[in-house]
Amino acid sequence: MKVKVQTLDAAEAGDLELNDAVFGLEPRADILHRVVTWQLEKRRGTARATRERSDVARTGKKFGRQKGGGTARHGDRRAPVFIGGGKAHGARVRDFNPSLNKKVRALGLKMALSSKVKAGTLTIIDSLDVAEGKTKALVASLAKLNLNKVLFIDGDAVNISFAKASANIVGVDLLPAVGANVYDILKADSLVLTRAAVEKLEARFNG
Repeated sequence: MKVKVQTLDAAEAGDLELNDAVFGLEPRADILHRVVTWQLEKRRGTARATRERSDVARTGKKFGRQKGGGTARHGDRRAPVFIGGGKAHGARVRDFNPSLNKKVRALGLKMALSSKVKAGTLTIIDSLDVAEGKTKALVASLAKLNLNKVLFIDGDAVNISFAKASANIVGVDLLPAVGANVYDILKADSLVLTRAAVEKLEARFNG
């Protein structure tokens, strides 16, 4: 499919042919859900377990008489009420190690890109050069493009001037092409790709 390319100032900069195998798929909610769930579970770290009563290395010997001592009838020093005793109802180890087939992950990313095309919220930009890296100039450009909560994806590396200008703007995220992922694409209201990003993404799937 052919789409129009714009500059950051919303001026026309020619056309670009998008690969239908990457940007023209019919999005499937089940595939996108599987990939997003996998991404979020991969973020979760393994909780460190606390030592409970059976894990503490203390004597199990009864340390006082049953009657006559004027204290509670404790059986050993590992009880949670004592300093150095085990933790009552402590955290258990829960290891989140999900797996997802690479083909499903790749398909999910293609469908996420295609969903933005289908919704009409994909914009192709010639380059992300911002004059002197000024935030004020970028804010004006975003207003012309009518973009609010937006994800920008660049080529091999992010544009330094754009990164400086967008650092303090709420709702503007920037990623290199290698960092493109389903969760961030779906979370953004609009997606903006540079020419370099389109080339890298298409090469990523064709390679």
